[in-house]
Formats: sequence, structure tokens, C-alpha cells
Amino acid sequence: MTKIKLTKINQERWNRFRANKRGYLSLYLFSILFVLTLFSELISNDKPLLIYYDSSFYCPLVKEYAETQFGGEFEAAADYRDPYVIELINKKGWMITPVIPFSYNTINYNLKGPAPSPPSRANWLGTDDRGRDVVARLLYGFRISVFFGLTLTICSSAIGIVAGALQGYYGGTVDIFGQRFIEIWSSLPTLFLLIILSSVVQPNFWWLLGITLMFGWMSLVGVVRAEFLRGRNFEYVTAAKALGLSDTKIIFRHVLPNAMVASITFMPFILGGSITTLTSLDFLGFGLPVGSPSLGELLAQGKANMQAPWLGLSAFILLSLMFSLLVFIGEGVRDAFDPRKVY
Repeated sequence: MTKIKLTKINQERWNRFRANKRGYLSLYLFSILFVLTLFSELISNDKPLLIYYDSSFYCPLVKEYAETQFGGEFEAAADYRDPYVIELINKKGWMITPVIPFSYNTINYNLKGPAPSPPSRANWLGTDDRGRDVVARLLYGFRISVFFGLTLTICSSAIGIVAGALQGYYGGTVDIFGQRFIEIWSSLPTLFLLIILSSVVQPNFWWLLGITLMFGWMSLVGVVRAEFLRGRNFEYVTAAKALGLSDTKIIFRHVLPNAMVASITFMPFILGGSITTLTSLDFLGFGLPVGSPSLGELLAQGKANMQAPWLGLSAFILLSLMFSLLVFIGEGVRDAFDPRKVY
């Protein structure tokens, strides 16, 4: 097994990050949560993980099987929560079910009372107002929120770094026009424009990502621009120009690495803001399509069903935990890139 070798300065940064116990532990916990949600289909699903029936193995997660495959009467897809189908399979085999026998859109028709129902042995955190399991929706909702936040953070940071680098390196007319454009663009009422655009077009994951990216790429422009304005007159940059290196090589090879220190420090906070944007849109009803696993939609259900506190509290606790971990990770990264910190 190959071991990743770090340069001396990066090894020192990693040691400083590990010395920040709160940040290091937060990264560890956040990684565990994220990795667990990557396997949400294996943890929470209304389909068995594996079926052994009549000397053959079946994997419903990969392929859809008709009820007649297991001795049933209908050609329709088998409902593995149906007692009749369960009995048919158990007669000639067995099946392995997930820990949580519900997917994010599975409706539990065997509730003892009207939905939303309180926590029980079947539904650990109760159900929402449509009878769907809250734990399953939290698992899938956490995953889609983090994926959305990571994608938006990476794309917006890339655009912001390039824009800030061009403004800071060339200065003059490029910087003036760039600054005026950013001032005008950032003064637009972003949330209202997002709501208007989301109400005109049926939103989905990629559509929402594109809309939010239009207004979320400016976070790092000022930081990178300042670093380039400071670094473009350094002696090694002047020497590189005298040697005939192109502007592209000077920007990406000599100046950008210094600007990336400040950029990386801000990224955990940008990630938190990206997740907040999606949660806010979902809460207002202008986010992901109806039925999608959404933490914001669960908060909205908690607001609409005050008699069911488990809805709002579950989403609130998960969001609070997520944002707290991201803030602590950001503080740890900030300390790691601060050479004045000793470990």
C-alpha cells in the first residue's frame, strides 16, 4: 500500500490541523456521516438487499423483478413489503432486508394513527405528514445537501478564483470593469431572483445548481484579487516575466499557490452557505421537486405541523450538527494555514 508523501510545509499544516482537536474530530465525524449516507440505499430501503429463492439469488437493488418471479399472480413489480410476497419468498428461500425497511419515498400504510405519526419501533423518528419515514428522509436529505454544497462550492470557487486572479494580476482597466460588474451583480436581490426563476421553470438538482452558481461565485473574488495585487510585484514574479514566461504560467505556477492558502481557508464556510441556500429554497417551496428528500422541506413540515415536534426537531438537530462541524473544520483549516500557530 503506497503512502501519500507530503511536502515539509504541508506536513506542518497537517500537524497544526491535527493539533486543533475540535477541528480534527469534526472532520472525522463529518466524514463518517457523509460516508454512511453514500450507502443510504443499503441502510434504508424498501427493497431487500439480497433474495435467495428456489436455488437462485436475486438483487432487487440492481434489477426489478415481477411478482410472478416468486410465484405470485401479477406481472407488476413485486412489493417486498406486501405480506403476501414476503410469505411467497420465505416458502422457498429467504431475504436480507436493510436496517431501515423504508426508502425516502416509502409510505407506511400500517400506521396506528393518522400521519404524521410519533416515533415508534417501526419508524424511529416517526413519519412526516404523508407517512414517510423521517430517518430515511434525513439520510437521503443529508447526502443530497452535501453533494449540492460540495458541487456548488467547487464550481463557484473555481470561477471566483479565476476572476479574482485576472483582476489582481492585470489590474488597470480589467480590475476597474471587473469591480464595477461585481458591485452591480452582488447588489441584485439574489434570493428573490432565485425564487422567481425557480417558479418559472420546474427546478431539479442541476437547474438549482446553475441558478445558485450564477450568484454564488463572488465569495472568493476579493480574497484572491487582494493576494494577486500584493504578489504581482514580488521579485520572483518580475524575474519570471523577464525570463519570458507567459502570463498563464506566472498566474497558475507562481502567484496562485499563495492565493490558494486564503481560498482553502474559506471553503468550509462557503460549503455551509451553499447548503443553507438549498435548505432555504426547499423550506420556501422553490427548491427540489416535490417528493425529493430535503431537509428544508422537513423543516417546513415541522412548521406546518406543530403538533408533531419530531419533524422540525429532527431536521433542526441534523442541520445544527452539520453546520457546527463545518464551522469547526473551517477553524481548524484556518489554524493549519496560520504559521504563527504552534502545535
